[in-house]
Amino acid sequence: MRAVPFESDRWSVDGSFEPSEHVGRTCMRLDGTATLDVELVDGAIEVDMAVGPERAFPGVFWRGLGPDRFESFFVRPHQVGNPDAVQYTPVFNGLSSWQLYHGPGFGAAVEFPIGEWFRIRVAFAGARAEVHVAGELALVAPLKLPVEAGRVGIAAGSPPVHVADFTYSDEPGDVRAPEPDLAVDGIVETWAVSDPFPEGELDLDGRTWTRLDAEPNGLVDLSRAHGIRDGRNTVLARATIRAERARTVPLELGFSDRAVVLLNGRPLFRGADEYRSRDYRFLGSIGWFDTVYLPLEVGDNELVLAVSEDFGGWGVQARLPDRDGLTVVDAATR
Repeated sequence: MRAVPFESDRWSVDGSFEPSEHVGRTCMRLDGTATLDVELVDGAIEVDMAVGPERAFPGVFWRGLGPDRFESFFVRPHQVGNPDAVQYTPVFNGLSSWQLYHGPGFGAAVEFPIGEWFRIRVAFAGARAEVHVAGELALVAPLKLPVEAGRVGIAAGSPPVHVADFTYSDEPGDVRAPEPDLAVDGIVETWAVSDPFPEGELDLDGRTWTRLDAEPNGLVDLSRAHGIRDGRNTVLARATIRAERARTVPLELGFSDRAVVLLNGRPLFRGADEYRSRDYRFLGSIGWFDTVYLPLEVGDNELVLAVSEDFGGWGVQARLPDRDGLTVVDAATR
């Protein structure tokens, strides 16, 4: 591992990065982000942190291609020991998708000290990262960004965090543990995703479309295609269901944050699953919370979901548990 002193001019800081004394060590107080001038495809980064008990999200990032695209890992001091005490999440187009990537491989119940120093180590190789916190394996994450070189660094995650002893290597070591099996049967595997527009201005005509493939669990991270700019926080996700006979079938859904479901141009459903929409503890995490019954006609049926986002992850997932006589037409062939 190569140590990089924080006094080095190799660091670029967005915010403040000031010398400090904290919990018996000379260190730095970071308010914002500090990026090192090294690009790694595979490698490892380590840093010591000291955090208080307040609500915070301090951590590290790698494969950074600017402020709007990077892989990240952070701890939640206010949730230490709980299932979401730590989290890996990708950032596409400026959206940190922590509401989409949760559960095995993304978050874990981890113990780390409050008010004392502990070390974070992230080793990343190919499409996988192995994360240690306070000397213990915290999680093995299936990485979501393309495997390519990018910058590494530290993020305070608000409020400021104290950090010390940053090191990095272009040798990740052996990232051993397997990825979790997240496959779900019956998912809609491909979608055509429209250009974004303001919520409430639903218009199916004149849109441009991008194909996005679902992950094995059915999830489509819509921020892979677009970010939110100038209030344009809604996209259409379109799929075609070909039915051999007319019948009504259940469609199981997950979305973040809000969705309107249309079949053959007819609205059938509107749902809201944003942060704290169910109760004050609800995080807005995507899940299979809703079911819509689709009155399918013989032949091709156009399914359209208008999905709107505030923050935390712009996503949709859908599955047809009863596929008898049904074919979901590949979005690229429509």
